Parts: sequence; C-alpha cells; structure tokens
Amino acid sequence: MCGACGVLIFAEQEDGEIHKVTYELLGKGRVLADKLGKNLCAVILGYGLNDEAQELIYYGADKVFLFNHPSLKDFDIIKYKQSIVRLVNEIKPDIFLIGATRIGRSLAPRIAASLRTGLTADCVDLDLDDEGNLVQIRPAFSGNIMAQIKTRTKPQMATVRYKVMKMSIRDPARKGEVVEMKAEPIEDTGIKILEKKKANEVNISEAEIIVAAGRGVKSPEDLRLFRELAVLLGGVVGSSRPLVDAGWIGKEHQVGFSGNTVKPRVYVAFGIAGSPQHLFGMRYSDIIIAVNKDPTAPILNFSDYYVIGDLYEILPQLIHEIKKVRCVEK
Repeated sequence: MCGACGVLIFAEQEDGEIHKVTYELLGKGRVLADKLGKNLCAVILGYGLNDEAQELIYYGADKVFLFNHPSLKDFDIIKYKQSIVRLVNEIKPDIFLIGATRIGRSLAPRIAASLRTGLTADCVDLDLDDEGNLVQIRPAFSGNIMAQIKTRTKPQMATVRYKVMKMSIRDPARKGEVVEMKAEPIEDTGIKILEKKKANEVNISEAEIIVAAGRGVKSPEDLRLFRELAVLLGGVVGSSRPLVDAGWIGKEHQVGFSGNTVKPRVYVAFGIAGSPQHLFGMRYSDIIIAVNKDPTAPILNFSDYYVIGDLYEILPQLIHEIKKVRCVEK
C-alpha cells in the first residue's frame, strides 16, 4: 500500500462522540482508497480525543491526523477550517469526504473555497471511473434523476448524506498510525459560544420504526393517531413534505430529499402517494409497509407489504388490535 493519502475523511465529533456518518464515510472511503492503491486517512479535531482517533483506525483508517488542543474542544468553523486547509495543502489527498450534517454542510464549502476546488453536495453514492477520478452521484430535479458529477480540481470534495452508505465494521486488531498535528490557535474568530442547549427535536434519522403521515391526513388533530401508534410500536412519527409546509408538524419529522434520509427497520406510510422526493428519503428502509386508498400510488411499488384502503378505517383498527394484543401479553 502506497503511503500517500488517496482519500481523506473528516471525522465529525461533538463532546467526544463521533457522528455515525463518519463510520459510513470510512466504509466507502476504504473501498475507494483500495481501488486507488493508496491510504485511507482521517482528520479529527477536538481535545482529549486520543481514544477516538484510535477508533477511526479500528473502523478502517490507515492514518489519522489528530488536532488535539483546548481551543478546538468546541466546534468553531474558523478554527476548524484553518487547521483542515493547512493539512490538506500538506498531504494533498485525491479525495476529501465530509458528512452532509449540520456541521459538515457549514464547514465543507468554506474549506472548498479556501482550497479553490469544487464541491458536490449531498451525494448518495461515490465511485471511480477508469482513470481513477471520483464520480459523485447525487439526486437532481427533486430526486427525479441521479446526476453523475466529476470535478476537474483536486482534492475532489463531496459531502455525503447520512444513512445512505454501508458502515464499516469495527476491527480492534487493525493497525494504523495516529499523527498528532500542531494546532495554531486563533485568538479571536468573532465566534463565541454563550450556552449549549440540548435540542428537543426528534432524531428521526436514528429511528428504528417510523410511522409516517402524508397528504391523506385531513387535519392536524388527526396526527394524534400517528403519535399513538408510534408510541405503541416504540417508534417516532414521520411526515411527507405537504404536512410540514402546512405547519402541521415540525420539519425535523420530514422524510425526503429536502428533509431527512432514514433507514429504519420498519417504515409504515399512511396516505403517502410516494413522490420521488419522498421515496428518496426512505427507500433503503428494511421493511416498507404502505396504506393508501389509491391502487396506483407509486409508493406501493416500493413496498414490501401494502394495504389498499382508507387510513381512517385502518389506522384506528390497527391501534385497537395492538392494544388488545398488549393486554393479552400482560
């Protein structure tokens, strides 16, 4: 294996917890680096992250560049950008991948602008052409087509959606190198953290069971049925875009191209026709169950099981039957 860094991954962390999209990037990055015959590298910034840096080795990285400094403990986009740009200019990777998260989406364009290189956002797949150039695949026109994009400049940068790629497997026997980098702290970036508050929003991307409501719902009050079923199943409520646009439910519940990409064990959709925009966000679910009174609804073609019928007849009955089973079990 050549010592050069073919692929560099940004390992996102907050409060010492590595975001799971990092492990997905390492999984895809490992495939790309092996095809290039070069190393898979990662960069992580923070304070007291020696164990986390070693975890990246276990998950597939050959070399981890660790910026370990008190000034980097909390995410500061200016400080992070400066250190990463300096590293990229030094090691010159062919490919640089960042998760399309809240942090990644704000950081990636600033890094790309500083490096004067291209950036493809929200990729759902990556590949290499015959010349070893990165093919960046992302939805276009609201998910109606999959565009294949190449950038002429290097590093070839892309942000990648969470929950669309296979996570690498942890191997504690893997060996690699952790390189401690010298941070060059900036005294005043103009950014100051006044307070940290835990978001009360539902993290739908991590849900194992999602009960989703669509345009077939007649009023916002009827969403109580979806919440009731979600509680019974140990899941969360999801939604298609029209209900979010109407103000009936928060955007954190939205599934689709402009919302959240999800990959639950079970996805139950009531009254959702299945626009390309919505299907893009949930098509990788393990089991898809759809209830729709329209027998031509596109979502039925993507479903493992479906029921042709009115959700207002089926949903209350389903809740009743589950409650009855639970009572018997008790």
